[in-house]
Amino acid sequence: MSKFWLLVKQLYKQKVKAKSFIFSIVLYIAVISGVMFWSDIKEAFFQDEAMQIALVNETNAELEGLFESTSDIEFTFPNEDIADLEKQVIDGEYAAAIFVKDQENSLAAEIATFEPLTFNDQLSISSILQYAGKLYEVQQLNLTAEQAEKILQSETVISMKNLNEQSVSGKSEDEKAAGIGASFLVGFLIYSFVMTFLSMITTEVASEKGSRVLEVLLASVKPATHFMAKLTGIFLLALTQIAALLIIQGLLFMFIDGGSKWDLVMEIANELSLTYIGYAVAFLLLTIILYLILGALLGSLVSKVEEAGQAMMPAMMLGLTGFYVLISGMASPDTMLIKVFSYIPFTSGMVMPLRIGATDLAAFQPMLSMLILIGTVILLFLLSLSFYKRSVLTYSSGGIIQKIKTVLKVTT
Repeated sequence: MSKFWLLVKQLYKQKVKAKSFIFSIVLYIAVISGVMFWSDIKEAFFQDEAMQIALVNETNAELEGLFESTSDIEFTFPNEDIADLEKQVIDGEYAAAIFVKDQENSLAAEIATFEPLTFNDQLSISSILQYAGKLYEVQQLNLTAEQAEKILQSETVISMKNLNEQSVSGKSEDEKAAGIGASFLVGFLIYSFVMTFLSMITTEVASEKGSRVLEVLLASVKPATHFMAKLTGIFLLALTQIAALLIIQGLLFMFIDGGSKWDLVMEIANELSLTYIGYAVAFLLLTIILYLILGALLGSLVSKVEEAGQAMMPAMMLGLTGFYVLISGMASPDTMLIKVFSYIPFTSGMVMPLRIGATDLAAFQPMLSMLILIGTVILLFLLSLSFYKRSVLTYSSGGIIQKIKTVLKVTT
């Protein structure tokens, strides 16, 4: 056992001090922080002056109050004729001029520009005009502006009642939205960690085998001990990276921007059940273990580190497939594609949390997926351990299938 922990300690210390490991943590934090703080970053570095828009209201309704200026768009309401305003647009004093008029008791708007508007600016202006048009038509019913706006802003209170007493209660829209967001984060972390640590353990075993260091090690250490040490060391490294991400990212959310992002995270977390969190963590850890076992086996099959990339390709394609299925299911998590891939062990870690968080499913379904994943991990571990003992010191050429045939031929 002392040899086992000596190998684990040596591997862990070597990898945790590597610049690539530290860089990966910084990269993850930069990506997550960039997404969460994008509005602040944009305002600090990329914010230009507000776009000047002139609006001429040719109707009898008071619409000026609907066109409120923002940091991106500033509305002005000049009392000039059309020709003068269009000349100012051509001269660059205004980015656009909007002429609003009545057309058969409906609002019609003409936007005059010299330089084409960007898609986001055009979308923002169009949404404001659409809302103003609805309010204008309501006002034709001789309601006050306040009454009209109250009608347009009203929201129907919707609650769900499940008449099937044997099934789980239906989730609210907010709970499903929070589940989709959290599931994407879980899937992204699984995909990122799987790709990172699958590559790490495969190349680690392949490099030792290619440099003949493994032959020296296995003279004093059993192949099973070496196999377990590699798995344990890389898995502890993955746990270290997860813990570092949670701690550092949590501190950034709590202390930057007055903790507004931390409040947002807590708001989303409050919509998630403890059952979902437990399943998400379990799927994350088990999926990482599953791919680590597969990576160690693939690393033992190659004869040199240059062949590791080719050996990892099938495993990487499995992970990539699961991630793409997750993305496709975010818009519609109830499809048959999502249901099927939520039970496949190599993709269930990314897909089943989406079903748990964003759909109403029976309690046995995630449990069944979890049991399939656990069974696959145990079975793959036993098979890989047995195969590892025979393949780790076997050198052959050709593809993966050919290498497997060679190992079986030589060792049986």
